[in-house]
Amino acid sequence: MKRTELVEKIFEKGSFLCVGLDPDVKKLPECIEGTPAERVLTFNKAIIDATAPYCVAYKPNLAFYECLGADGIRVLEETVKYIRAKYPDQFIIADAKRGDIGNTAAMYARTFFEAMDFDAVTLAPYMGEDSVRPFLNYKDKWSIILALTSNSSAKDFETVHDAKGVPMYERVIRLSRHWGSPIDTMYVVGATQAQSLESIRAVAPRHFLLVPGVGAQGGSLEEVVRYGMIDECGLLVNSSRGIIYASSAEDYAAAAGAAAAELAAEMSRLMKARLG
Repeated sequence: MKRTELVEKIFEKGSFLCVGLDPDVKKLPECIEGTPAERVLTFNKAIIDATAPYCVAYKPNLAFYECLGADGIRVLEETVKYIRAKYPDQFIIADAKRGDIGNTAAMYARTFFEAMDFDAVTLAPYMGEDSVRPFLNYKDKWSIILALTSNSSAKDFETVHDAKGVPMYERVIRLSRHWGSPIDTMYVVGATQAQSLESIRAVAPRHFLLVPGVGAQGGSLEEVVRYGMIDECGLLVNSSRGIIYASSAEDYAAAAGAAAAELAAEMSRLMKARLG
């Protein structure tokens, strides 16, 4: 998906919501029957149907599918196909956090962009440019590079300062912004680190930011908008547990839709207040 198309959908819907499709078999409603893989696929389809009017992106985290073995990978593929067939305007992110040497990275890129038809994949940049470059060779596909994450251990590496006083996450952005451009590269910045968005915007003023951590992890949507929004929005804010597990009863899909609608309405309000 082109950047212009993504921006158009955000303003058309008045939403920059990304729904994380992270189905834990142990947390699925008991009313869903079948094998673990069948239950996950049924759950995903219902969640997608309920939330599609309110979001612009979906982000399956591969761990929740890989743990089911080959059946889980098939469910992931079927989930992507379902979105493509019914909601072709949705942006689909593989939350895979891959990062390896060039020839291996090329195979990962082929997996996600050719075999599975994702729009984007999350990447760990620790091994440098040649671990990201193969993904950037695909036109209208996106590399989403980990910068400053929401987890408490982010301080172990990401916020450590070098001899010049530059934190690691900022060094990552400064270097990698030249590998691609704002039309094919995004950065992950956790919502719990919202105040750092101001300094990040000084380094990457035009790049889209994928922002997890709103909702169950306690991140503030209002702060994310205040420090991170630009004239083209430039944000995809992800919510997973707060939406997909809004209910564990038979109304799970309706509850997910209501949770997504509520968050999207707040996004619309904040966008109008910020951008007019």
